[in-house]
Amino acid sequence: MLKDVVSVEPLEGYRLRLRFEDGAQGDVDVSKLVGFVGVFAALRDRSTFSAVRVDPELGTVVWPNGADLDPAVLYSQVTGAPLPGAARSHHA
Repeated sequence: MLKDVVSVEPLEGYRLRLRFEDGAQGDVDVSKLVGFVGVFAALRDRSTFSAVRVDPELGTVVWPNGADLDPAVLYSQVTGAPLPGAARSHHA
């Protein structure tokens, strides 16, 4: 079940402080999730990166240029929860 992002605060570097609808919260380093190419290239600019906001219809963070991040990936980064549909390893 997807958890929507309900608040976002840009931090130093390329980090975001996120809060989800279930109360989970934490920081995510966007530079470790995406390469700054294509739609994400504009985010290298601090003023563009800092213009992040929550889109309540999408339930995730978006930027003015149309870039967005998968809320399931963000939730997994914050909580350590496995991604939906991720193969579970049975190795000890």
